[in-house]
Amino acid sequence: MADRSAPSCHLRLEWVYGYRGHQCRNNLYYTAAKEIVYFVAGVGVVYSPREHRQKFYLGHQDDIISLALHPERVLVATGQVGKEPYICVWDSYTVQTVSVLKDVHTHGIACLAFDLDGQRLVSVGLDSKNTVCVWDWRKGKLLSMAPGHTDRIFDISWDLYQPNKLVSCGVKHIKFWSLCGNSLTPKRGVFGKTGDLQTILCLACARDEVTYSGALNGDIYVWKGINLVRTIQGAHAAGIFSMNACEEGFATGGRDGCVRLWDLNFKPITVIDLRETDQGYKGLSVRSVCWRGDHILVGTQDSEIFEIVVHERNKPFLIMQGHCEGELWALAVHPTKPLAMTGSDDRSVRIWSLIDHALIARCNMEEPIRCAAVSTDGIHLALGMKDGSFTVLRVRDMTEVVHIKDRKEAIHELKYSPDGNFLAVGSNDSSVDIYGVVQRYKKVGECIGSLSFITHMDWSSDSKYLQTNDGNGKRLFYRMPSGKEVTNKEELKGIQWASWTCVSGVEVNGIWPKYSDINDINSVDANFIGQVMVTADDYGIVKLFRYPCLRKGAKFKKYLGHSAHVTNVRWSHDHQWVVSIGGADHSVFQWKFVPDRKLKDSLHIAPQESLVDSNSDESDSDQSDVPELDSEIEQETQITYRRQVYKEDLPQLKEQCKEKRKSAASKRRERAPGNSIRLHFVHGYRGYDCRSNLFYTQTGEIVYHVAAVGVVYNRQQNTQRFYLGHDDDILCLAIHPLKDYVATGQVGRDPSIHIWDTETIKPLSVLKGYHQYGVCAVDFSADGKRLASVGIDDNHTIVLWDWKKGEKLSAVRGSKDKIFVVKINPYMPDKLITVGIKHMKFWRRAGGGLIGRKGCIGALGRTDTMMCAVYGWTEEMAFSGTSTGDVCIWRDVFLIKTVKAHDGPVFSMHALEKGFVTGGKDGVVALWDDTFERCLKTYAIKRAALAPGSKGLLLEDNPSIRAISLGHGHILVGTKNGEILEVDKSGPITLLVQGHMEGEVWGLATHPHLPICATVSDDKTLRIWDLSPSHCMLAVRKLKKGGRCCCFSPDGKALAVGLNDGSFLIVNADTLEDLVSFQHRKDVISEIRFSPGAGKYLAVASCDNFVDIYNVMSSKRVGICKGASSYITHMDWDIRGKLLQVNTGAKEQLFFEAPRGKKQTIPTLEVEKIGWASWTSVLGSCCEGIWPIIGEVTDVTASCLTSDSKVLATGDDFGFVKLFRYPAKGKFGKFKRYVAHSTHVTNVRWTYDDSLLVTVGGADTSLMLWTYEMEGHRDSRQCDSEESDLDSEEDGGYDSDVTRENEINYTIKALSTNIRPMFGIKPHLQQKEPTLDERPPVSRALPQPEKLQTNNVGKKKRPIEDLILELVFGYRGKDCRNNVHYLNDGADVIYHTASIGILYNVATGSQSFYQEHNDDILCLTVNQHPKFTNIVATGQETQQICQLQLLLSMCGMQ
Repeated sequence: MADRSAPSCHLRLEWVYGYRGHQCRNNLYYTAAKEIVYFVAGVGVVYSPREHRQKFYLGHQDDIISLALHPERVLVATGQVGKEPYICVWDSYTVQTVSVLKDVHTHGIACLAFDLDGQRLVSVGLDSKNTVCVWDWRKGKLLSMAPGHTDRIFDISWDLYQPNKLVSCGVKHIKFWSLCGNSLTPKRGVFGKTGDLQTILCLACARDEVTYSGALNGDIYVWKGINLVRTIQGAHAAGIFSMNACEEGFATGGRDGCVRLWDLNFKPITVIDLRETDQGYKGLSVRSVCWRGDHILVGTQDSEIFEIVVHERNKPFLIMQGHCEGELWALAVHPTKPLAMTGSDDRSVRIWSLIDHALIARCNMEEPIRCAAVSTDGIHLALGMKDGSFTVLRVRDMTEVVHIKDRKEAIHELKYSPDGNFLAVGSNDSSVDIYGVVQRYKKVGECIGSLSFITHMDWSSDSKYLQTNDGNGKRLFYRMPSGKEVTNKEELKGIQWASWTCVSGVEVNGIWPKYSDINDINSVDANFIGQVMVTADDYGIVKLFRYPCLRKGAKFKKYLGHSAHVTNVRWSHDHQWVVSIGGADHSVFQWKFVPDRKLKDSLHIAPQESLVDSNSDESDSDQSDVPELDSEIEQETQITYRRQVYKEDLPQLKEQCKEKRKSAASKRRERAPGNSIRLHFVHGYRGYDCRSNLFYTQTGEIVYHVAAVGVVYNRQQNTQRFYLGHDDDILCLAIHPLKDYVATGQVGRDPSIHIWDTETIKPLSVLKGYHQYGVCAVDFSADGKRLASVGIDDNHTIVLWDWKKGEKLSAVRGSKDKIFVVKINPYMPDKLITVGIKHMKFWRRAGGGLIGRKGCIGALGRTDTMMCAVYGWTEEMAFSGTSTGDVCIWRDVFLIKTVKAHDGPVFSMHALEKGFVTGGKDGVVALWDDTFERCLKTYAIKRAALAPGSKGLLLEDNPSIRAISLGHGHILVGTKNGEILEVDKSGPITLLVQGHMEGEVWGLATHPHLPICATVSDDKTLRIWDLSPSHCMLAVRKLKKGGRCCCFSPDGKALAVGLNDGSFLIVNADTLEDLVSFQHRKDVISEIRFSPGAGKYLAVASCDNFVDIYNVMSSKRVGICKGASSYITHMDWDIRGKLLQVNTGAKEQLFFEAPRGKKQTIPTLEVEKIGWASWTSVLGSCCEGIWPIIGEVTDVTASCLTSDSKVLATGDDFGFVKLFRYPAKGKFGKFKRYVAHSTHVTNVRWTYDDSLLVTVGGADTSLMLWTYEMEGHRDSRQCDSEESDLDSEEDGGYDSDVTRENEINYTIKALSTNIRPMFGIKPHLQQKEPTLDERPPVSRALPQPEKLQTNNVGKKKRPIEDLILELVFGYRGKDCRNNVHYLNDGADVIYHTASIGILYNVATGSQSFYQEHNDDILCLTVNQHPKFTNIVATGQETQQICQLQLLLSMCGMQ
């Protein structure tokens, strides 16, 4: 079978021909090492002119469009385009990433600049607001952002002489910015009379607030402060694109092809006109200049870089050339020499030497060139043109041989036959013409089988056949030279092809992803000798495959660099190099082919690091060579944690129900009950989809999680304490190295991570705002200061936090597939590893980003799915456990060996001082030495090994192990079945905690006179629990099907269980052995109830809308209750055992008479008078108040009334347990609510004496016990929230003033601008008779076009005097408080009104003002700290209500 693995050889980028001059400026600089840094396509290039050598920075994944050099001239910042563009700061010496800045800009990053000491970086986005951002780039932290301008910004610069000042310029504006705190404030430059308002393209800052800027008309504008003071007219004949400041002065470059040098006062020194020099040409346009000492670098619009030595200024040295703007499609390689020919829409054909890395010839043609071919003897070069003609040149001197035009549409492909006699020319007219080379290119044949344009052609080795591909993806064959189509398959069988450049055909099936458009691979070229081929596609990727490549979705290695589509790719004649060309980036890349090496050599080449995988991409094939995923892992990857509604949505949902609230708020409602409940014990541990979530704390307690509760369990006293800060499923838990703090991450729309103290159970920090849907892995660094977390969004985002400050340090997209574990390197907190589905990655922090490298497997195998990982005894050693039972040992990023550890996946690993412990699906705990050479001891988790003190029973031998932790002389083990066990080193095993396994738990019943309860679950078990202080499982029985309900008989001896297949059992309540079983229904049995008293009847309700009534003694069905229109949800008997109350899914409350099941209609008032043996109904007037405002029918799932009929407990789909007073009449009753379950609470029951409330959670599989506390006994606890869905007037007794202030709305003025709404027409805009001097002038000149913006600033009649604020009457007291303060020991009073802060001097009665706000100030405070005297903070309202602008001002009001 064909090998589908990726080839073991690879490509290395060796040279890039070109420079991005178009649409970019100021992107060419000298580094400190006298190298030249610039960019082309998606590659940052560092070129050393002395060694004629290039280095490449490959951290971007799309076109780079901006570049800035750090003042120390070693670090470079580059910005790219794209939907989520980012900035990379990288080292020009090592070409490694130092920092990544991301998550702020959209569309692209137009310009960048470092400040004077290089600590901060400013960037401008390409979004509609041209956002300006200031970064602390080393930390990757955004310091400030502000909208830049409504139009494009072309340049931005820091004022190098004043800190915190910036200048930006662009279309028809220049702005002067000051950075104060975290706010950027702009002031527009005033053009005044000195110059016309126009587009400013570049700028440079000088001393004394002077700024020089280059304008579109070729003038230089000189600014002092924000005012234009003079212009230097005609500095250039056209727009000035670039301005560069250095010690000697300034250099400017313009569209007129000139470079001018100026001294520090902007007096001209010299001018260099590049158009007049030897290398010059008409239309040369300068886009970038850099002046250092006596060298000047010049970058042009047409992709050339010149170096000029000042004293030989008429002899510029051309150091780089490339194609000009326009698509580049034509590529051919010389058959015997290391030469490549390219032709482009810029109408030039160029010949490049692959050895000297230089352009050796160029020739301009009449038409854009679309394809090229060199004859077999290397003498002729044929070029296909866009207009349907083709031209043949002599390679030697580029003279024309022939020019032929037989077609109207573009020639897209041409090829010489191997014997050199024919030239095949394929055009967009869907035909191929054959020309005889020797007959001076006379047409000798035509192939007309295609229905679409011709895209690729190949000749057979004997020149007798031609194969073509066309735009429809059809592959056709023709006999040569006649052009007759060949359809006979036999004839085609033995053909040897001279070259393979076609994209369709059996040999290249594997280059296509499984589901892809047939047009997105543009070019292929096979290397028959090396058995590899390269492809070029529309995504800017060059890929290397094995050849032949027969099955779809083969593996490959991929290489980034080109930004947009790669149009063509070819092997050089001796297969040493691959040449690829980019369409829109019109660059030529030369890659060195590195054939398969011996493994030990390749270990020294570290895989290239990048933000995107540049090594081998996983293909989307279901790899035949990879073992099936383990069933348990398979199951886990399919769990979805998305919810229809999250708890975070509650406030919004309530808002939407405002109308309902208003009607209800007026009615008088019952108070919430006085009694309360407190969480007392939880049975359960989340093992089925979590790992390594179980630890010993400092004090020897055990911390783990289940549902939405963090549990600290004391095994000596068998008691639990709870962290209840989460409101949905906790999915992961990590412990601080000091074992006193714990981090837990939960499910949620904006999921939070809580760090809390295991002693005090108090939260220390809550982190939110970066993950989506949930957090599935967390880990502390060894110093405990940092925390890493992984989200369950589609990209499994990895975030690194400084958790005490709540600050995100770095983030990156982790992987498309699930990540199970993240681990921070204990020796270097900037490094981490993640493992997951076919994923093992090593990350290092770079500013706001993380740079990842895939684990390098070499010949030791393939990337397996990894389930766990730990770091070893040195910083470069790491160990991971695979889904096949191996432990992989890594040094740095290289796999050095694997050790077989378990049968089935290794789910958990723990590193010790001297060795490791592993646990697997095989239920074995293994102790290893520190090199994984020897397994020292194994412990099998078996029932036989259980110690007598165990709290419960082991469900099965060898349960799958999901978590392991060591401490206090024991090994702590968590299993998939929800058990926590403690293994003594000598062997005995103690069971500490257990709960149900995966599957929803619905069935719950409490014993009529003992503190025990029964549960039945979809995990196919029936369990009996002891609710007294021993808290353990007393008995368990496996069932053939899952069950949804159960009920004890009134004497407590029998237990009825309803199953999901429509059958039910009655078992002995002690031994759980069968007494009887029945099956009359097909659908789930949803509720089952013994009648009270003697328990004569058993009512069995099912989801097929019936209730069957059985006589228990005779074991016969005696009645059927019909008439429900939906499935049955709840059932209660009356005290006499004669009447059944039934609730259905359609919100019906029905009554049936026992034993026959006749339907009864009972008026509401009568229902209340009936004595019910139990009340678990959720419908009816007595419990109208339990339905929340947002309640639709499925919301309240369960209820249960205390035996004194005073308190009704309910469970709902939001995971809330609530207590209401009974009867809860009137809508939206008040309640106390408790969060501990995560999703829906499926059932609630009081024990026989009301001392405990027992609740079960559906998917969270937990059983929770709450103690019932009478009024007065209440401690205030965090789980006890007395709240209701709405507050009515009588709740707190509002004062009318407070009510009014509460209703003031500050958002009315949220206009697009900060100007207040006006009514009426301003006086000067009202229609009135024009006075004499206002009449339109009569003139013979043409009327001015409306679009022309004349600058009115300079045309005012008389200067307007400035107004100075002298006195303000008023003080804002109506809706503000605590806003008057003494300052300076009572000498001054500070307060505010309108948008002004006022300092009133008591002695003189004078006022001074702070006027930086632009809307009403609403609050004011004074800093009381002696270090900050006279510092005041004021906050204003503004159209972004969320933005509190804190303006700190010294009270001298400066």
